Amino acid sequence: MSDEQKSGGPASGQVFDIAILKRLYDFVRPYQGRFYGLVGVILLGAALAPITPLLIRQTIDNDIAGANYGGLVMMLSVMVGVLVIQAGVQFANTYLSGWLGQHVIRDVRVQLYDKILSLRLKFFDNTPIGRLVTRTISDIETLADVFSEGMAAIAGDLLQLILIIGVMFYTDWRLALISLSMVPLMLLSTYVFKEKIKASFNEVRTAVANLNAFVQEHISGMNIVQIFSSEKIEAEKFRVINDVHRKANIRSIWYYSIYFPVADILAAAGTGLVVWYGARQILNEQISFGTVTAFVMFINLFFRPIRMLADRFNTLQMGIVSADRIIKLLDSDEYTVNNGTHAPANLRGDVSFRNVWFAYNDENYVLKDVSFEVKAGETVAFVGATGAGKSSIINLLSRFYDINKGTIQIDGVNVEEYDLKSLRRHIGVVLQDVFLFSETIERNITLGDPTISREQIIEAAKLVGVHEFIMRLPGGYDYNVQERGATLSVGQRQLISFVRAMVQNPRIIVLDEATSSVDTETEELIQEAISKLMRGRTAIVIAHRLSTIQKANQIMVVDRGEIKEQGTHEQLLQLEGFYANLYRMQYKEMA
Repeated sequence: MSDEQKSGGPASGQVFDIAILKRLYDFVRPYQGRFYGLVGVILLGAALAPITPLLIRQTIDNDIAGANYGGLVMMLSVMVGVLVIQAGVQFANTYLSGWLGQHVIRDVRVQLYDKILSLRLKFFDNTPIGRLVTRTISDIETLADVFSEGMAAIAGDLLQLILIIGVMFYTDWRLALISLSMVPLMLLSTYVFKEKIKASFNEVRTAVANLNAFVQEHISGMNIVQIFSSEKIEAEKFRVINDVHRKANIRSIWYYSIYFPVADILAAAGTGLVVWYGARQILNEQISFGTVTAFVMFINLFFRPIRMLADRFNTLQMGIVSADRIIKLLDSDEYTVNNGTHAPANLRGDVSFRNVWFAYNDENYVLKDVSFEVKAGETVAFVGATGAGKSSIINLLSRFYDINKGTIQIDGVNVEEYDLKSLRRHIGVVLQDVFLFSETIERNITLGDPTISREQIIEAAKLVGVHEFIMRLPGGYDYNVQERGATLSVGQRQLISFVRAMVQNPRIIVLDEATSSVDTETEELIQEAISKLMRGRTAIVIAHRLSTIQKANQIMVVDRGEIKEQGTHEQLLQLEGFYANLYRMQYKEMA
């Protein structure tokens, strides 16, 4: 069951959720002048609706029946004026509602994306990316309909119904009762339609979120799909998910195809009853022809809002559901709280872990009572089996996750006291899996930071030894690497990630198996750059190849979340433990 289906509140049937409507009004508040203008235009349109039938009645009974040509011309002029005013009101309604909706969803989308940027990695571990895309695109688009077809429009329709009923009873109570005789059936069919279409719309929204999640995930992992020849299997999975989406949409189409003909039949039945009864009264000279004509028009004006109300209520319902999902994401506490204020211009680079316990799911600890210290300028390396907890240590240092117990300090200050942006700016991270954006090489190095000059980039690139390679590309540093750096090799992407870290001039360098995906020649190039980069800086290295860490000041062997061995390369070899066995295995493979 999806999170959409699990969530209560509006999704379970509450159309007028006051808390959510208040939050929606908060989005509208910067444009409240236009909002109240829209409300005024809608109410004016509702008030104008009964005027035309009354003018028609007056024209037929007085001017046409009395052969009053001058009065006829005057009434026609008045009707043209009313029509012009109604056209202007309709234009203002359409434009203001569209303008308001687009400005609101622009603001909400910016707020939501800013929120997503602040979310901790734990949130992304548990949330499909496609679902976040649905929140940011589809759900926010639905909000625009709330303003064009939602609360204000419903209020206008209800006011129009009240005014028309009042005018009908004032004009002729008998015809009014006959005209409204079909209303109970209309209301019943509208209620049934509203409930059915609401459930159908929820199914459609859930299906869309599942489609987005599936497509995003499988396009990102297309190389795995093709490597293992799983195209037919994945195509069948997609066909099933897409079929669920198709069926949900067809269900909503089915309800629409039934409801609107039924509504038209009931409106026609009401019109027929009015004409039948009115014709008899005309023949008996108990009612005027103009009055019957006016009531035929009243019926059309009366039943149209009722037909629209069901659709508008469902539009509002879907908008409330989407707003609920968006607000829950905006209010989510699954993010790193940046409540620290410590933002030093420079760091020494002392790092201390004291009795650190950490679990991704608050139950199964991946780090257990981990303690170590790294002095400024020293290099510490972590080795161990996959899943031992090595990468968790560097994730905690940058506060991508928060620890459960213990303390982590940099220069004697708890990392939670640091301003998050300042903390991460002092820590340069190079990962094994390099991510490059569909941007130029320069933008991928600077990540849009205007304080980093082209000269600094070139200097760092020369230090890494990648400058000549970049200059051979079309456009040099302005070369677009395409999505995820698809036009570059693994080694080239890794070298660019080193330049990205170096231009930040961090005091602490973190290397997460940064050379495990490159060939020997490229590794030698990177090792030379690493030695220059780490000079005078604190370095934390997660290594797969032990040859890259033999000169480290400390090497720590991590196993099942605990530090089992600790010392220099020579000291660990003398222990004849895990490290010594791993060292012999690697050099046996190389022999």
